[in-house]
Amino acid sequence: MGHATIEFQQIHTLKAFYDLMAQTRALRFALVGHLYAGGAVDPADIGSLNNALNSLRQIPGSGGRFQLQLDTDRAIEVELDYEISELEKDILYLEQGEAVFVGHLEGIYAGFRQQVAKGVAMLEGKRINAFITDRDGTINNYCGRYRSSVQSVYNAIWLTRFADKCCENPIIITSAPLQGPGIVDVSVNPEKKIIYAASKGREFVDLTGTRRSFEVAPEKQQVLDNLNEQLRALMARPEYEKFSLIGSGLQFKFGQTTIARQDISQSIPAEESRAFKEKIAGIVAALDPDGSYFRIEDTGLDVELILTIEGDDGLKDFDKADSVDYLARELGLEMSRGPHLVCGDTVSDVPMIHATTAHSRDTYAIFVTTDDELSDRVLDACQNAVIVSSPDILVTILNSLAQ
Repeated sequence: MGHATIEFQQIHTLKAFYDLMAQTRALRFALVGHLYAGGAVDPADIGSLNNALNSLRQIPGSGGRFQLQLDTDRAIEVELDYEISELEKDILYLEQGEAVFVGHLEGIYAGFRQQVAKGVAMLEGKRINAFITDRDGTINNYCGRYRSSVQSVYNAIWLTRFADKCCENPIIITSAPLQGPGIVDVSVNPEKKIIYAASKGREFVDLTGTRRSFEVAPEKQQVLDNLNEQLRALMARPEYEKFSLIGSGLQFKFGQTTIARQDISQSIPAEESRAFKEKIAGIVAALDPDGSYFRIEDTGLDVELILTIEGDDGLKDFDKADSVDYLARELGLEMSRGPHLVCGDTVSDVPMIHATTAHSRDTYAIFVTTDDELSDRVLDACQNAVIVSSPDILVTILNSLAQ
């Protein structure tokens, strides 16, 4: 077969790093399509993935932190756990096959077999109408930078297999945009197999490949455009450029903008991160002094600037419950007809359960968390729920159901 070759390369700059990850995305996308259609593994493709892996391993650094240049004068320290470990897992999966790979996962995660068995027992034999899931931290292992969170081969094959064999409407709802970069740029599932609902579901690509979006009032869109122009100008200043390169970066979504103020490696000093958050809040306050247009959510890592919509009690931000209802209407999901499966990993995903159960009590949930409080909230919201400790365990459940 032989897809585009990835050569070993010296990686010293953040740009070169992102270029390399884009190469792995192109190769993995082609490889998944070939394998899912019944093709055989080509050793040359494994060689390319090994070249990418070794290129990452040789980046200067110590203690699990790697140093990359922003430009000739400035450097940034990053953790590459996700990028390296997903390449290692893909190489093992391709070289040794699925059974050996599952055994490898069992060795990584405590209680792996028991958690998988519990999820399979809950859902075995069911044909899911709407499979509604978050991406990062849920069905995809968490990465410190969205732009390099390229989906792995094994993950894509397992998800696509479940979507094909067990679902009518497989939907990934993410806070990230569709493209630029967005979920389309980091996913390697075959096209027209999964519905990508981005910007918290305000824009989506359906199973025909058609893009559709939630209607935004022209005056609100104009205010958002003005905000985005000011943020672009701010991020062009040398003292703020770093915030566009860590974590989520700067993402212009449909009806929403996200800007990172910190990453999981705590690359930014705490006081500098707080000052940047206040800078963003000041820009928003000048544009929207009475809070008519925006709601600000601070996750501790990202500042989310979300256009408001009309709610039962006045203006509110667009959340994932709104997304479920919007997608149900636009896609004709017949949500009164279950069973449905909802998957997530944070409190912001729980509204997807509430919205889905409002349509049908025939709803199941699998959440990825080790947080007892979140587990309790999920179990209160859905009596048919399983809690697992890792995205790899969740996708193993899905793959097992499709066998």
